[in-house]
Amino acid sequence: MTPSSPWWAPDRHQDRRPFLIARNRITAAVRDWFGARDFIEVEAAALQVSPGNEAHLHAFETRALTPAGEASAMYLHTSPEFAAKKLLAAGETRIFDLARVWRNRERGPLHSPEFTMLEWYRTGEPYEALMDDCTALLALAAQTAQSNALTFRGRRCDPFAAPERITVAEALDRFARVDLLATVSATGQTDREALAAQATARGTRVAADDSWADIFSRLLVETVEPNLGDGRAAILCEYPVSEAALARPKPSDPRVAERFELYACGVELANAFGELTDPVEQRRRFEIEMEEKARIYGERYPIDEDFLAALALMPPASGCAMGFDRLVMLATGAARIDQVQWTPVAQGAISPR
Repeated sequence: MTPSSPWWAPDRHQDRRPFLIARNRITAAVRDWFGARDFIEVEAAALQVSPGNEAHLHAFETRALTPAGEASAMYLHTSPEFAAKKLLAAGETRIFDLARVWRNRERGPLHSPEFTMLEWYRTGEPYEALMDDCTALLALAAQTAQSNALTFRGRRCDPFAAPERITVAEALDRFARVDLLATVSATGQTDREALAAQATARGTRVAADDSWADIFSRLLVETVEPNLGDGRAAILCEYPVSEAALARPKPSDPRVAERFELYACGVELANAFGELTDPVEQRRRFEIEMEEKARIYGERYPIDEDFLAALALMPPASGCAMGFDRLVMLATGAARIDQVQWTPVAQGAISPR
């Protein structure tokens, strides 16, 4: 077998098969875990009028034809989030979806243009409950895979240990000596020059056309994320409100939002929110995101008006999206995402990142 052998080559498939069988066992265990807690499994439609409205997420677009041949744009969803929240508005209270999702411009050891996202929601419960869910799911995946550690590229993480909980501001102070919240006002407005000065002082590159969000993202990727999830998992929480377009502000500090990300072995596994349910504020944030997308990539996606209408009926809720393939990778010790996917997407014309 050569590195260019297709995934269906018998010898290569035999190498991958133990990971795939473990994936099936973890899938079954996850379904049982949610079922035991009165969650209902749902199946969000993949075709949507909007794929999501985050500046740096890229969708696959297609054309829907009427019987008469009239065309309209549709998108493969980047997350089941919009559809799931409509179900919450309809009256569901605890739901989960092992959803197939699609993201364009993504390919690498941890990225695939098509992958599985485990997404779940709890109505009337704080987003801290999702932190406990994530902790339990790490242990469940490892136990099911008969592993005592999560591993990736030589790094190890104890899936049975309580994760470290650290705020974004604390992490940037610890790893970069940056006072993040000094650059965020009480209304959530950000001070680009103040953050640029701190970043430059510590040796981080800042371009003349970088926005506050660009600088924040670079600091996070270069100084914080590589240090998360060694020995035990880490929950990075309280993102600046400007970096949490779908999350509600934290009541005790409106500068930050009820958002956290879960990391293990330096790998981002999950992204969770205390959900924003104000349709007026949500529209405002979507418009900001689409302006940013147009500035950087020269494109924008439509806003799902049906979703905004549903938000007006949606009860307070918390939701989490976990990269299921990545969870399986770390639990089984796989090195690449295609090792844990039964039929990986062919390379085709997609260039590696």
